[in-house]
Amino acid sequence: MRYSTLGRSGLRVSPLTLGTMNFGASGGTMICSPDEADRMVGAFLDAGHNLIDTADKYNDGQAEEILGSVLKRRRDAVVLATKAGQPQGAGPNDRGLSRAHLTRALEASLRRLDTEYVDLYQCHLPDPDTPHEEIMATLDMFVRSGKVRYIGCSNYSAAQLVEAQWAAERVGGTPFISHQLQYSLAAREPESEILPVGARHGTGTLTWSPLGAGVLVGRYQRGVGATGAAQDSRLGRVTARSERLGRYWATTLLTERKFDIAQVVSDVAADLGTPPAAVAVAWLLQREHVTSVVIGPRTLGHLTDILGSDDLRLPPEAMARLEKVSAPA
Repeated sequence: MRYSTLGRSGLRVSPLTLGTMNFGASGGTMICSPDEADRMVGAFLDAGHNLIDTADKYNDGQAEEILGSVLKRRRDAVVLATKAGQPQGAGPNDRGLSRAHLTRALEASLRRLDTEYVDLYQCHLPDPDTPHEEIMATLDMFVRSGKVRYIGCSNYSAAQLVEAQWAAERVGGTPFISHQLQYSLAAREPESEILPVGARHGTGTLTWSPLGAGVLVGRYQRGVGATGAAQDSRLGRVTARSERLGRYWATTLLTERKFDIAQVVSDVAADLGTPPAAVAVAWLLQREHVTSVVIGPRTLGHLTDILGSDDLRLPPEAMARLEKVSAPA
């Protein structure tokens, strides 16, 4: 296993991160049961990987609760990451990155995870209403208390990331060591600014949605809109809750460009005798600035398709084909 240090820190993490957004039930429908989650975590750790990512928002806290139960006997083997900032209630202080909300959110996450500390605590999204100084001073307080080991952010712009790192320096606090963002063959926009800026300011990169929400591995077909998506697909579940939201998802997800990329991913996978998911993840792991790829399997079978992609080295001609078809407009 090739571990890497996360950003400007000594924390060593695996090339794959197990994302837990599917753990639990959504809208009354079970996505990933506790038993299946237990099997996936076991297989993930047995393969040598160590970073597991969750959030207080995932399935209204169920993901954290399930993960806490699953990790009882294996806590020391895991680099445990969670996130806060998404709405947790209807009150004006039940969301965001204020000291008031973050303090309550951390305590709630520790209870659900059944642990005394988290290794990586992340701002789930930017909060334009809270000064960066307040956010970074609060996170530094968590680190000094021993309840958090390292801090990171998610979905920040390049400017927001720089402002946060400067604010940490101004308050004499702990800087971010990681930035979690959407990056894949289907979403290469971060290459122009966010990735190089993060590298200059000491953050490692954790990438989410490496399979383009399933498009890159053939889970959707050309000409099939939201209402034609399989019920157990992410688009199918979104559409079942809201047909209007499903149609919006379909317009951004099911584009001709993404289907063209998916075809090349499939062709490369066939040439190499490996699953398309492994190709999509391996491409990311061979990109500059990527520290670890967050995968969000729903079943042990989905996880098995990806495990081992860290050992897959795509040949130069395959990389060239993938980069050509996915080049940003």
